[in-house]
Amino acid sequence: MTSLRLIALLLDYPEKEVWDNAQELNNLIKQCAELSEYHKELINQFIEQMTQTPLMDLQAQYGDLFERGRSLSLLLFEHVHGESRDRGQAMIDLLNQYNAAGMELTAKQLPDYLPTYLEYLSQLTVYESIDGLKDIASILALLKERLSQRQSFYSNLLQVLVEQSGEAIAQERLAETVANEAKDDTPQALDAVWEEEQIKFLGDEGCASAQQTLHQRRFAQAVVPQYLDTKALNGV
Repeated sequence: MTSLRLIALLLDYPEKEVWDNAQELNNLIKQCAELSEYHKELINQFIEQMTQTPLMDLQAQYGDLFERGRSLSLLLFEHVHGESRDRGQAMIDLLNQYNAAGMELTAKQLPDYLPTYLEYLSQLTVYESIDGLKDIASILALLKERLSQRQSFYSNLLQVLVEQSGEAIAQERLAETVANEAKDDTPQALDAVWEEEQIKFLGDEGCASAQQTLHQRRFAQAVVPQYLDTKALNGV
């Protein structure tokens, strides 16, 4: 499904090459037969707003949304396992799936990063891709609602993914829960998130390893939002 590769590109950190090529992206959307006209319009609206925003401002907005606090983390297992030991095994299992499909990650790529997962799904059959979206539909719906309540146009992309999955989400219940949950983007919460020990005396390879370690443990003492029962979200 080409659309998943496209959405993966748009959900990743904004780069100049993407920001400069709106027309090429629009042309690519037209070729995505799996997208309804409504979904094409949602993605086109996102691209229009993206390109109307100065690149530096867009990058700053992206950091504020996805890299400050855990509630909008694009690391899927952050919303499932948090800091538990189960997360490590889940990462290994997912990495094995990628390898079996012939997809190799670089040392800096985390397997549960949503754009990476979407890139993987884009290489599968349509039915397998939809099943893969179903597996994370509750997380996608949660991210979409949180983005909507922050009035972010990134919610368009998550809405398309949720609807492509075909899963029925209890939207009203989800909206109410998100509206009442603790916020993790306040100054107090952010101070708690980013209080980390400085790692010194590391070589280049050590620094890369340390950055991944910090990324995995940076939320250990953070203010934790009210995460949702995925069964409840799906109306089970």
